[in-house]
Amino acid sequence: MLYNSTQNNEKVVTSAQAIAQGISEDGGLFVPQSFPQFSIDDIKNMLSISYQDRAKAVFKCYLTDFTDDEIADCVNKAYTAEKFEGENPAPLKSLEFNSKELNILELWHGPTCAFKDMALQILPHLLTKSLKKTADGIKAVILVATSGDTGKAALEGFKDVENTQIIVFYPENGVSAMQKHQMNTQQGENVYVCAIKGNFDDAQTGVKTIFTDPVNSEILAQHGMMFSSANSINWGRLLPQIVYYVSAYCDMVNMNKIELGDKINIVVPTGNFGNILAAYYAFKMGVPVNKFICASNSNNVLTDFINTGVYDKNRDFYTTISPSMDILVSSNLERLLYNLSDNDDKLVSDLMNKLKTDGVYEVPAVLKEKIKSDFYGGFCDEVSTKATIKDLFEQERYLCDTHTSVAISVYDNYVETTGDKTPAVIASTASPYKFSKSVLEAFDTSKMPENEFDMVDMLLELSDTKVPTPISELKGMTARFNNVTEKDTMKQAVLSALGIN
Repeated sequence: MLYNSTQNNEKVVTSAQAIAQGISEDGGLFVPQSFPQFSIDDIKNMLSISYQDRAKAVFKCYLTDFTDDEIADCVNKAYTAEKFEGENPAPLKSLEFNSKELNILELWHGPTCAFKDMALQILPHLLTKSLKKTADGIKAVILVATSGDTGKAALEGFKDVENTQIIVFYPENGVSAMQKHQMNTQQGENVYVCAIKGNFDDAQTGVKTIFTDPVNSEILAQHGMMFSSANSINWGRLLPQIVYYVSAYCDMVNMNKIELGDKINIVVPTGNFGNILAAYYAFKMGVPVNKFICASNSNNVLTDFINTGVYDKNRDFYTTISPSMDILVSSNLERLLYNLSDNDDKLVSDLMNKLKTDGVYEVPAVLKEKIKSDFYGGFCDEVSTKATIKDLFEQERYLCDTHTSVAISVYDNYVETTGDKTPAVIASTASPYKFSKSVLEAFDTSKMPENEFDMVDMLLELSDTKVPTPISELKGMTARFNNVTEKDTMKQAVLSALGIN
């Protein structure tokens, strides 16, 4: 299995190179040249095996330059019962809401209580093995832009990993208080955290600019270092996410929600498009899917794109109660455009250049029809997000966070609008305790506490649900990092963190 750049088909790398490098020199993203196929019989054989063994089966198809033992070592170290509160790190919970069945794929039982753990607990193991294959002795500098969850999950995954240094940038006023506290209290000798004066798109653009500047790469090379990424632009981040959609389909069969071979819908609260793209890749491998329901908050650039074929980031940016979705430039959409255009690297390159220069592009009509055939785009505002949290809890005594609520609200509207009753898997991306204030605001609380951890206690009392251990352990921890930089001085912040003058 080899990988191409979305913007240059002549750029061909192995999986180890794709993971170690993170992004192509031309600015394109690495994608597999083909998708391995799982037959219905193959899926049938996966019904009786563990999540870990399902992961090994998927990885083996894509990481052909890794041995079976190397893959097993990565999986066994990443997905332990200790880290994920049980043998299955991605359990499926079945509920009923507004007379509709919800199959909630809980992806937040890991060390940072967010779905990013599913990929970022295994990425450091994949990366260190990739470096030994491609650049032995070189130190990897992991640059991360985060809208909240990726940052902490990456920091936790890479802390004290040999031959790595991780630097995380987040928007100063664009993450929850709990997310900020999680990042700024991070332990580890090889970690660095810095806020930027700007939004997530500014952070993401800054990181990508630093990445693709050959001058910066040369400076690092002189010090025995190279850039890599833990964002979903890195293939090693996206690949593990495919696994939980394959596994969820198997669990749907085992729970008698569907018959083997039946189609499902997949609903994902979406910002950077990586999570829903992983679901699409599972479909490309043979998982039967009817529709991908892309759920957005008030930053509904993806909803408009799916419905019109026009991607326009020239719009108001909203800071919402679902901050991990507060994104106007969805990086992984580039990969979908490449796949749906039959690997047309020139078209993708032209579209990405238009996005850079004009902030807008429109895809050809044939591509627009392909997108609308597979995807449905919907969004909900803050009022609907809070109302869904409250209504779901009152109906089912199930507490969800502000991102999962967006997905449930959009799905509810989708069924009402289309009448499509295909059984659905809904990705639940974070613990409600990561967003205690916003979740509490969905209920009639007489007085909101000022302290974040008092809010956690109030939410616990109200809901009688379990506070995740990683959240409760944060109480009383002192911040190690209080750095803030302008978006134009991110490069200097990186070099300073690395001790390079």
